[in-house]
Amino acid sequence: MNDFFGLFLPAFFAVLLAILVAPVVQKHSGAVWRSITGIKFVQRNGVVISTYLLVAVIAWVVFMIILPQAYMLDFSFRHNLPPGKIGGPEDVYTLKNYQYLIFGRPGDEEMFNWLHLGVFIRTIVASIFVTLINFVICYPIAYYIAQVAKGGQARALILFLILPFWVNEILRAFAFRILFGTSGVINAFLQTMGIIDQPIDFIRADVALYAGLSYAYILLMVFPLYNAIESLDHNQVEAARDLGSPWWRIHWRVVIPHAKPGIASGCTLVFMLAAGALAAPQILGGPSSFWFTQIIYRWFNTGGNWPQGAAYAIVLLLACLIFVLTVMRVFKVSLGEIAK
Repeated sequence: MNDFFGLFLPAFFAVLLAILVAPVVQKHSGAVWRSITGIKFVQRNGVVISTYLLVAVIAWVVFMIILPQAYMLDFSFRHNLPPGKIGGPEDVYTLKNYQYLIFGRPGDEEMFNWLHLGVFIRTIVASIFVTLINFVICYPIAYYIAQVAKGGQARALILFLILPFWVNEILRAFAFRILFGTSGVINAFLQTMGIIDQPIDFIRADVALYAGLSYAYILLMVFPLYNAIESLDHNQVEAARDLGSPWWRIHWRVVIPHAKPGIASGCTLVFMLAAGALAAPQILGGPSSFWFTQIIYRWFNTGGNWPQGAAYAIVLLLACLIFVLTVMRVFKVSLGEIAK
């Protein structure tokens, strides 16, 4: 009897609630439907496709970005416990994982963990340097394709930029190691031309690493710049030239202000991917170019300390967010303009 009432009563109240709510929903359904179909996004894509895109984006953001990062954040405040003790009385929150990054182990002679802090700072500075290199290289290319090249020439240049990236990133990194090695193509060419007597160690000097990282993310700088510069009315450039402005002033006062969203977007993408790179630093890095992601990798794998690795990963994520906010502030652009 109790089981009967336990099943009947919830069903009864559900049906009663549906009967009471149905007239209200029916009364306002027309207005709700008109408001939905009045949205430009829905008018452009249709109700079915718009719903699919909205659900797909929300699912992607929630399950692939928010939940993993939230789990990582929670994990970074935990003790490194064996599986049997997880969830037990010892599984409490702690700040020791972050304290270790700053101060090192308790009882160390050094006041700060200069080794890991130095690697972190060097990674951030090197990533900024790679971003600047990419901008210097990609800005003329993007401007030429967007404003100078016409028709088939522009399409051919874009194709030539894309083709090398059909090769796997790791294979490209090994190709750069062959190019910049002491017995590689560049040293062999320089010695053959008599420019140098002894091979230059480009790996130890981090030349190969910076070149490899700059090349790996070149498209992520070119296309945002191209997209922004292409929308610039060429008549503005011609008018500035007719008024006697030198080429550098045209770019400084006309092109670059117009391309600020593209510059911010490209710099953001290149910096975050360079700071989070792992394969290129492992293959092309020298003894003095230890990357922060390599420390994170070791904590998660050979170190077997996932909470510590999670704390380091969160610190790197915060550094990337600070860089993004700084770029937005410097270029005075919104997140929506960067995402275009």
